[in-house]
Amino acid sequence: MEYEAVIGLETHVQLKTKSKMWCGCANQYGSEPNTNVCPVCLGMPGVLPVPNDEALRLTVLTGYLLNCEIPRFAKFDRKSYFYPDAPKNYQLTQYDKPSTQNGFVEFEFAGAGSTNGMGRVRITRAHLEEDVGKLTHFDRNSGVDFNRAGVPLMEIVSEPDITSADMAYEYLNALKDILIYSNVSDCDMEKGMVRCDVNISVRPVGTKELGAKIEIKNMNSFSGVRRAAEYEIARQIAAVKRGEKLIQSTRRWDDEAGITDEMRTKEHAHDYRYFPDPDLMPLAPTDAWLAEVKSRVVELPLARKQRFMREYQLPPPDAETFVNDVPLGNYFEGVAKQSKNPKAVANWVINNLRAKLTERNDFIAKQIAEDTQFGENVKLAANESLSIGVAAGGWKLLTLSDLLFQPKALLELVGLVEAKTISSAAAQQVFSEMFETGKSPATIVQEKGLAQVSDTGAIEKFCDEAIAANPNPVTDYKAGKLAALNSLKGHVMKLSKGKANPALVGEILERKLKG
Repeated sequence: MEYEAVIGLETHVQLKTKSKMWCGCANQYGSEPNTNVCPVCLGMPGVLPVPNDEALRLTVLTGYLLNCEIPRFAKFDRKSYFYPDAPKNYQLTQYDKPSTQNGFVEFEFAGAGSTNGMGRVRITRAHLEEDVGKLTHFDRNSGVDFNRAGVPLMEIVSEPDITSADMAYEYLNALKDILIYSNVSDCDMEKGMVRCDVNISVRPVGTKELGAKIEIKNMNSFSGVRRAAEYEIARQIAAVKRGEKLIQSTRRWDDEAGITDEMRTKEHAHDYRYFPDPDLMPLAPTDAWLAEVKSRVVELPLARKQRFMREYQLPPPDAETFVNDVPLGNYFEGVAKQSKNPKAVANWVINNLRAKLTERNDFIAKQIAEDTQFGENVKLAANESLSIGVAAGGWKLLTLSDLLFQPKALLELVGLVEAKTISSAAAQQVFSEMFETGKSPATIVQEKGLAQVSDTGAIEKFCDEAIAANPNPVTDYKAGKLAALNSLKGHVMKLSKGKANPALVGEILERKLKG
């Protein structure tokens, strides 16, 4: 009997807010342990939580981005459990009345379970709750840091629509891209901003009933999710084929050993003793509030990629570049809308403009790091982010807004190449000069004498000289070795100092050699 996997994911994402969920303590990574705390997030007796409005907005915004329904009534519940990193000994969360429900995510995926190269995973809900503290274990003792306790945490629960480890990996990356794109979260996994619980069961192919759900807890990397799912699917199928009965349980992933280990048999919802939190009013969003949140919806990565391919006839890699670099994509689109050849514009923006900015900023970042007058703080900042600017008189990294030439100059450059006024090689020189000086392409071409020679008489003279000076390639070409023509073309281009029209050179050489 053949078996198939059924996978559902619970993805926990820290929201991008300045303060915590119920108090004014900073939502800030990297502070000294237990410095961003107060009686509220430490769960002291008598304190009252006050909801973070921005966290509520970001949760509903996520609902819109994930095609969810937004209920007009939601509430917070207390979920009781006793762990040393939960200062209140309960978690404030949304249980049966979440802020969003019944959505879906679409993403590019060509594996099993896809349709026309697309995957689709339904979203049960995206609900709001609070994070817990962080435990650190030493040789003989453990410590707890409550800085993270109370940080706004959104849990995105999928339906069991995922059929493979690869599909889980692609879904998670698509979800991460959506959240980063919309400024809901930075999704920095090294800072613990995204964690994932993986629910896996197996069943005979063709059946509808789900097998025992086994959860792999607190995965902190998407590659780890994929590896753990691959292992666990194989483990469960092998166990069932041996006649073993699987039971609902929670396991941990040992990344070094590449295996899962059982932690405990799984609790059920009633074990958490959910009940409505008496200190928090239910949520009843108004039309005006929902409209303000909906106005923050952005074009999502997949939609942007598909639109760039459709409207500008770009190949997938070019469109992907403009998805991954939003400012660069916006710059391209501003130019491409005025061009009859958007692909040529894309080539200049990706291959030349982006390369020049990267090269220049790498150099500037190195200068910032090495400039001792600004001290170690600047060195650290330069390593962490290439968007740093230094005080007056220091180095400043370039952005698209710092370019010396106007976007219309790119249109002019494309036009000069298409009109064969300049060669492709000359165009590279023109662009470099544009970048450094801001001069128009036409001015640069005139000043440097880069206009392409298309005068037939002049090119014929160059061709005659090349044929006379290179008898061996001439003999080879007449003997049927057509590649020998390239050697003669190169000689003509050298004689013309790169100005001869390559197409005319080829035509004239062929005519003369066949005559």
